[in-house]
Amino acid sequence: MSVGTIFAIASSGLDAQSERITLIAQNLANANSTVSANGGPYQRRIPVFQATPVGADGDSGLGVSLAEVIRDQSPPRAVYDPSNPLAGPSGIVQEPNINPIYEMVDLMEASRAYEANLSVIQSTANAAVKTIDLLK
Repeated sequence: MSVGTIFAIASSGLDAQSERITLIAQNLANANSTVSANGGPYQRRIPVFQATPVGADGDSGLGVSLAEVIRDQSPPRAVYDPSNPLAGPSGIVQEPNINPIYEMVDLMEASRAYEANLSVIQSTANAAVKTIDLLK
C-alpha cells in the first residue's frame, strides 16, 4: 500500500469524524429548540457512514465517507410548562429528545477517532521522511 493511499484513508477518517463532531455540536446547540424550520421541536441528527474506495492505479484501500444524515425518530419529550407560549391546551411543551450526556460521550469518541486518524498521518509522514533519509 502506498503512502498516498494511507494518507487518503486517514484523511477520509478525519473528514468523517469532523462531520460527526459538527453534527454533535448542532445537536447540543439545539437541545432546547422547541421550534424548528420543519415545525415541532428540533430532531437529533445522526450521521451514517459508508466504506468508500480510495487510492488510484490499482493501489486502493477503503476509507470512510458520510452516506447520509438521518433524523432521530424518537418522540419528543413532553414537559409541563403552562407559562410557555408554545404550550398546548394542557400546558405541555414538546422539547427535543436530546440527552446532553450521550452527546458528550459521542463527542469524546469522535474526537478520539479524529486523533487516531491524525496519528496515522503523522506516523506515516515520519516513516516516509526516515525512509528518504536512509536512501541518502
